Amino acid sequence: MAKARFSRLDCSPACSVEAAIGLIDGKWKSVILYHLLSGTLRFGEIRRHMPNATARMVTNQLRELEEDGLITRKVYAQVPPKVEYALSELGLSMKPILLSLKIWGDANLGLYGKPRKAPPQAA
Repeated sequence: MAKARFSRLDCSPACSVEAAIGLIDGKWKSVILYHLLSGTLRFGEIRRHMPNATARMVTNQLRELEEDGLITRKVYAQVPPKVEYALSELGLSMKPILLSLKIWGDANLGLYGKPRKAPPQAA
């Protein structure tokens, strides 16, 4: 099912927030974008970063991110096929947002998810 597109962005002061969140609202989109901050990745590499995501889900999220102009997809004409994904200029502009989300998540993970294990302390 295709996601809803924003037909106008002058609806309210918070409409721009709604539009921005709409671009990264998929369960795995922000995770994909975060991992692409480190550089170009192939499909299998992206999947390894998200072992709980199905191949179909990752494929759909990648397609939507490409359609929205946040990532680029480069296909090499070879057998087996080689496809690389990278952040577009627009996607790179989200770097401060993604890093802020990471920092906030690290600081608050214990409130909403499994707490991180403390590193072993030296004696």
